[in-house]
Amino acid sequence: MRFVIKNEKLIPQKLHKGDSLPISQLETIPQQPPLNTEFTYNPDLQQFLTGKQLLFDDIPFPLDEIQAHYESGYVTYRKGIDYDGKRPVCTRCGNKDPHWFAVSPCSRCGETCHYCRHCIMMGRISECTPLIGWNGPVPDTKPPAKLNQWQGTLSKGQMEASNHVVEAILRNEEHLVWAVCGAGKTEVLFAGIEAAIAAGKRICIATPRTDVVLELTPRLKAAFPEITVASLYGGSEDRHLFAPLTIATTHQLHRFYHAFDAIILDEVDAFPYTVEESLQHAAVQARKPISAMIYLTATPNEKWQRECRTGKRLFTTIPARFHRHPLPVPEFVWSGNWQKQLKKKKLPANALRWITERLEANKQALVFFPHIALMEKALPILRQFAPKIEAVHAEDPERKDKVLKMRAKEIPLLLTTTILERGVTFPNIDVAVIGAEDTIFTESALVQIAGRAGRSKDHPSGVVTFFHYGKTDEMLKARRQIVSLNREGIERGLLNT
Repeated sequence: MRFVIKNEKLIPQKLHKGDSLPISQLETIPQQPPLNTEFTYNPDLQQFLTGKQLLFDDIPFPLDEIQAHYESGYVTYRKGIDYDGKRPVCTRCGNKDPHWFAVSPCSRCGETCHYCRHCIMMGRISECTPLIGWNGPVPDTKPPAKLNQWQGTLSKGQMEASNHVVEAILRNEEHLVWAVCGAGKTEVLFAGIEAAIAAGKRICIATPRTDVVLELTPRLKAAFPEITVASLYGGSEDRHLFAPLTIATTHQLHRFYHAFDAIILDEVDAFPYTVEESLQHAAVQARKPISAMIYLTATPNEKWQRECRTGKRLFTTIPARFHRHPLPVPEFVWSGNWQKQLKKKKLPANALRWITERLEANKQALVFFPHIALMEKALPILRQFAPKIEAVHAEDPERKDKVLKMRAKEIPLLLTTTILERGVTFPNIDVAVIGAEDTIFTESALVQIAGRAGRSKDHPSGVVTFFHYGKTDEMLKARRQIVSLNREGIERGLLNT
């Protein structure tokens, strides 16, 4: 879209004739018009735009109405693509990599336009594309008298972390909650969410994966039944719902700008958040300049662990699960050149013995493999012992169905890649890793994998075995981390001894 500057205001060319330029080619954008308090703004537009950065194509309101709100100070225009010298920068996703930009003839501005390919799934953003936001008062969301209706109780470790989350949210601070797998992180958040909403704050729980959003949404709606909860992921019907509590994938944060007084970032160590700078950019843009950020993880990276130890990062550990039993400590078992044996359609004898013992005892197990091809070679070997054994990976169309069958105990043994290293709970399983020396099995991945065992209060222990062709530093660090957390749990009186 081309714009004209008149009387220190931006005017879309469609609404005014005159010399015009694509918005990104304007050297400076005029200062935001002052708020005209006598202007009667559209509350539907207010609900739609508050805390957002959207394209004209996303907004089901006429251009002249949007422009009237802009001229009265209620709507903002920002460049969709800006320039760092001669290099284009996508304002929405933060992309600066020239490989992610392309050029094409543009029907909107009549010129050849750069556009960002990195976030194109959320609508094309070009040199002539403005990002549209809201500058007026936010919608009134008066909280109900009773917010949190969760009836459970917190453990001593959970309560300590919960209090720190409340403090950080009310003080607009950053805080890391380093909680072991199965510690009950979601319940730790309830008091913080309640305090935020009671204080008139808008809060977001963001997580890298859609399935976690789908799992958290009913739990949060049950705990806070009197407030509006927006659940945002690809294809979500809540995409334009204004809510005091939002649960979203980190990708959906690209649509927000200075929206939230507090963001709780779950699984901060998980793919793709850890490798995509655009998602980290989105999380920063989505929070208000003065706001809180709560990080949740069972496996902080080495840099964050070091910052915790040296006092450079505020953090709370929950080193014990709610059932007060220690984390299973992995056993290392050398299995020789297992890949060579697989080529001969065999599994290492000790690994095969481990599996058959579980099958004979009717004890379910997860067996992790580093690569799909290797897992699929192992599947027919193991089906000779139990035909109902299944394998699952990220691209498997039956992935969700297989997980449900595993929960229903219809599958005795499930082979998997790292796709099930987190986010799934089976009440009574043992866990094995075949090829734990592979580079895909980082300290974080191995700690998460070990954390699949012993999660239930009815079955608080489990066997975790890493079969390997040579110990790696990552294996050793993972075991050290688990042992250290168990030791801390004992010292703090959070574990039964």
